Amino acid sequence: MRIGELAAAVGIRASAIRFYEASGLLPEGRRGANGYRDYDDAALKRLQMIQLAQRLGFSLETLRGLFAAARPGALPKEEILRELQRRRDEIAALREQLDAQERELLGLMAACETQWTSGACLDLTRVAPAEAVQRSR
Repeated sequence: MRIGELAAAVGIRASAIRFYEASGLLPEGRRGANGYRDYDDAALKRLQMIQLAQRLGFSLETLRGLFAAARPGALPKEEILRELQRRRDEIAALREQLDAQERELLGLMAACETQWTSGACLDLTRVAPAEAVQRSR
């Protein structure tokens, strides 16, 4: 299939396919006698894999490494599982950071309500740091 057909099948622009080729994520399509790129089902599957990985938050550099380590027709199972676990660990760390930010926001909201109700301006020096808010729960 030609680049436009491949782009339509995956739901991306042809320029994205050219970018993936230039960055080493997708092998360049074979050129026909007319100079047009021609792609097979393997290219379609690779692009679908790239899209899935990006939705899950994987970097293009990580994908490049996985594809470079792959044997023809097979991705390295152990490395994929390792990267999936690494991404889960990243998500857990992000969740902890977001939870801490939420606790701090709740503390700030409580301070705003208390201080403004008493007619005072917001005094940030009186707002408890996130650790104090967490300990008080």
